[in-house]
Amino acid sequence: MLGLVPRGAALGSAAPVLPSLLQLARQFTEWATVDPKKFSGAAPASCQNLVAGRWTSSRESRLLPDPLNGEPFISVPQTQVDEIGPFVQSLRAVPKSGMHNPLKNPQRYLLYGDVSFRVAAEMRKPAVEDFFARLIQRVAPKSYDQALAEVRVTRKFFENFTGDQVRFLARGFTNPGDHAGQTSSGTRWPYGAVALITPFNFPLEIPALQLMGALYMGNKPVMHVDQRVSIVGEQLLRLLVHCGMPASDVDLLHGPGATVGEVIRQAEPRSTLFTGSQRVAERLAVETRGKVFLEDAGFDWKIMGPDVRDLDYVAWQCDQDAYACSGQKCSAQSMLFAHSNWVKAGLLDKMAAAAAQRKLSDLTIGPVLTWTTEAILAHTNKLLQIPGAKVLFGGKPLTGHSIPAVYGAVQPTAVFVPLAEALKPEHFGTVTTEVFGPFQVVTEYADGQLPLVLEACERMTHHLTAAIVSNDIGFVQHVLAHTVNGTTYAGIRARTTGAPQNHWFGPAGDPRGAGIGTPEAIRLVWSCHREIITDFGPVPPASGLKQS
Repeated sequence: MLGLVPRGAALGSAAPVLPSLLQLARQFTEWATVDPKKFSGAAPASCQNLVAGRWTSSRESRLLPDPLNGEPFISVPQTQVDEIGPFVQSLRAVPKSGMHNPLKNPQRYLLYGDVSFRVAAEMRKPAVEDFFARLIQRVAPKSYDQALAEVRVTRKFFENFTGDQVRFLARGFTNPGDHAGQTSSGTRWPYGAVALITPFNFPLEIPALQLMGALYMGNKPVMHVDQRVSIVGEQLLRLLVHCGMPASDVDLLHGPGATVGEVIRQAEPRSTLFTGSQRVAERLAVETRGKVFLEDAGFDWKIMGPDVRDLDYVAWQCDQDAYACSGQKCSAQSMLFAHSNWVKAGLLDKMAAAAAQRKLSDLTIGPVLTWTTEAILAHTNKLLQIPGAKVLFGGKPLTGHSIPAVYGAVQPTAVFVPLAEALKPEHFGTVTTEVFGPFQVVTEYADGQLPLVLEACERMTHHLTAAIVSNDIGFVQHVLAHTVNGTTYAGIRARTTGAPQNHWFGPAGDPRGAGIGTPEAIRLVWSCHREIITDFGPVPPASGLKQS
């Protein structure tokens, strides 16, 4: 909101101090309408970098295509490598002991409790809430309900860390020593300068939750949000500054990935949090010499137990898991292992009927920002070369739209692959390729074939979310005992998608795995353990001292 302007208008060189976010939200909600025709031909909105407390522009800018009609609609700084000096200097100026820690500037814990309170209060205003939801829809098209849920999860996160809750994150422990005057204390210490890189699919929630975790623990981050949606991150920062955050506490870098990579190389932040693709994650791990936390790819499975019940609800949840946000969630249902009892009960038919209800007009299906239509259909055809494979539903391009060719536009798609064929080495890599779009693989298993299903889960390489749909306690416990996914739902209401503020969300099985949203996640990702042993005496008599 602060600083978001109608197309063609310019931002000032410094963050404005304006009296009413509610007034601003009302002013700009119209700009953030989901109707792509309303502003056809209008001049783009402009974004700015934030470095060392000042809003700045870059020498070049990039015009982003509207994902619904292809027309330029946002101008973002295309920051080049020869312009990164201020960002590098800003990070290098941060001491390793951070902006605050349990012994230095502890009042800043209280500052951020107050900032969180103010942000949450602003986000409770209906016009402010609607503004962010509409803005999310414009840059990462999804249904209004999905966008609104993202805003509300973010607001509840801020509510969770008001008052004293920020300083409680830095709670340590003490142990008695070996003699009088000695005590050992475990403390949570910041890293100092850190980097934060986030993707396009949740342009408010992921940057907000990870950014605040970094700030709460005493770090100074440079934040890079995918250019296609970075306007949302900028509006978040302007809101934070309005609510009392010192503008110099965060740097925001718009620009290509290569530019932020060079900032990391030159400034050498003590830790980097990356959420995004597996390819970039692995490269970043090498370039930072392992100083990373990762929440990367998620080929997420759902196993249906033998006990069939609540068929309509379970089919609805399968549809939501696979196709909400057009499947562009790292937690989206990538592979469904359906027990034969569910297939006989008509689960797949109900899933097909639910998918057929999705339409572009309300964005329950929409543009795919990282896979083209051709790439998705080519992957579909590759799967269909597997013996016994078939399209259950979908598998065709969307029609009657103006989505640019650089993005994907396909019907919600499910491809069936026989379990025995899926497990063959020559097919397994194709079957378990994550398509970041409205796409899933379905297979069927019978009584006695659960070991084959668990073999497939064991052979998968990324373990983010999973669902075990069953109220059979023995079945659920057996599957839980033989799998590792970091966020696993179990029970008849189990889902693969879900990153609310009330529980941990993150992968397991990788020491680099990051979490988000909870006190445990914040402590893990944004602080390290420091042991302080105090030993003030009394000193023993000299006569008792002996060399060893």
